[in-house]
Amino acid sequence: MYVPLVLTQFLDRAVKLYGTKTAVIDDNRIVSYADLHDRVNRLANGLNSLDIQKGDRIAYLAPNTMEMLEGFYGVFQLGAVMVPLNVRLMPEDYLFILNHSESSLLFVDYELYSFIQPIRQQLKTVRKIIVHGGNKIDLYNNDIDYESWLSTFSHHLFSRTELDETDLATLLYTSGTTGDPKGVMLSHRSNYLHALWTMHHLHVSDRDVLLHILPMFHVNGWGSPFYYTANGATHVTLRKVKPETIFDKIQQHDVSIMHMAPTVLNALLQYHDQHQLNLKQKIRVVIAGSAPPPSFVSRVEKDLGWEFIQVYGMTETSPLFTTSQIRVHHQHLPEKIQYEIKAKAGYPMIGCEVKVVTENGEEVKPDGKEIGEIITRHNGVMDGYWKNKDATMAAIRNGWMYTGDMGTIDEYGNIEIVDRKKDIIISGGENISSIEVEGILYEHPAVMEAAIVAIPHEKWGETPHAIVVVSEGKSVTEEELIQFTRERVAHFKAPTSVSFVDELPKTASGKIQKVQLRNQFWESTRKIN
Repeated sequence: MYVPLVLTQFLDRAVKLYGTKTAVIDDNRIVSYADLHDRVNRLANGLNSLDIQKGDRIAYLAPNTMEMLEGFYGVFQLGAVMVPLNVRLMPEDYLFILNHSESSLLFVDYELYSFIQPIRQQLKTVRKIIVHGGNKIDLYNNDIDYESWLSTFSHHLFSRTELDETDLATLLYTSGTTGDPKGVMLSHRSNYLHALWTMHHLHVSDRDVLLHILPMFHVNGWGSPFYYTANGATHVTLRKVKPETIFDKIQQHDVSIMHMAPTVLNALLQYHDQHQLNLKQKIRVVIAGSAPPPSFVSRVEKDLGWEFIQVYGMTETSPLFTTSQIRVHHQHLPEKIQYEIKAKAGYPMIGCEVKVVTENGEEVKPDGKEIGEIITRHNGVMDGYWKNKDATMAAIRNGWMYTGDMGTIDEYGNIEIVDRKKDIIISGGENISSIEVEGILYEHPAVMEAAIVAIPHEKWGETPHAIVVVSEGKSVTEEELIQFTRERVAHFKAPTSVSFVDELPKTASGKIQKVQLRNQFWESTRKIN
């Protein structure tokens, strides 16, 4: 019997088994799964009234709110495609993504509405802009207040468009080594199967209360709108990531699990150290991003009493495919070794094949020393990049997804990420294209040559650092270049520091040797660790 694996099944299950249970706590708004289902049906009927068809792209620019969560399921009812937008970008970035994805509608939160005003006249395919919380601000022209609009439609069961598991579900834009982001295509099948293996490894159940710290735009919140809903867990939303707010919600709502970037967890540790909070409940914290030092893991588990779970993945893989949880036959290892293991990317999740290979395609030795590229294949791997066949063929070769991350494998079979093959900088969980930032620097009249590399940063893990050769007869300061860049790209992409040199190291072909530049900043950190 063939039953397509489609994401709408997850909310259907929750409504049937947990209809009266609290589904979402969104500040002062509390709704049950039955209530959430009613809102999703209203949304689907509203989308239908706007003539949304199967395959149409629907963009969402919103923080972690109930409207964002219900958007996934409302959009899927019509077989349309969810396009979540990073809330930290600049208007020009939104212009590219909305036009490149050919999005038909844009749902935007009232706090982010101003980012759309500078580009609205250049939008080629967006037919309507609907504003979450639109009653709180003055709307432009024929833009629609979401809640007023939603209330005009029936909450009765929407007659859904027939879906197949191979249909596109989400289109996610991620930074690459070129300036323009690439649209990652994930099907219902990919997201569905990813939800199954992830919920297993994270031990998700109907007893869980998830605090949405990780943005839902970030690879669908690592799939959290799917597998927590399927299990009837409670979603607690969070508009702004502030340590005091997070701890308040943890205690107020008895939170049991959170997903976040290492920088957020570090902020929570610092806040806890300052305020010495009395935390009672056990919490699982799921972390992905730059690998933390083992001492960091120790602080989380000993000082906070929380379980630390390091995972690894990428947008192109739905995203998670490894976990660092200690396996039962390794529980005899010394505590120090166990913390070292927990800080690594770990071993493959169920259904995922993962290898670390040399340039010749041979697997590296499990000695924790030989370095290779991490590659994977599983049902969560993307269908490809939207309207970009060349990039797809470069990423998926011979049935394997090449991650671009370099790593080793230890004697216990755990992968550790040691470097990035591409020059992507991951700062606070956000991908930054060095080429994009370099392009901005080259616009400055005093810059002759520039290179952007990642340097260590206590709070963000790593940040962009600019190395600049100044044009003869010109002058410019570090502060001027930082400000120049911040005025032209999202602030998190701008360099946090600048150094000036007479020349940049290059290969015989003229390519700047970024590895050589980067090593001087990381060498001292490696020695300490």
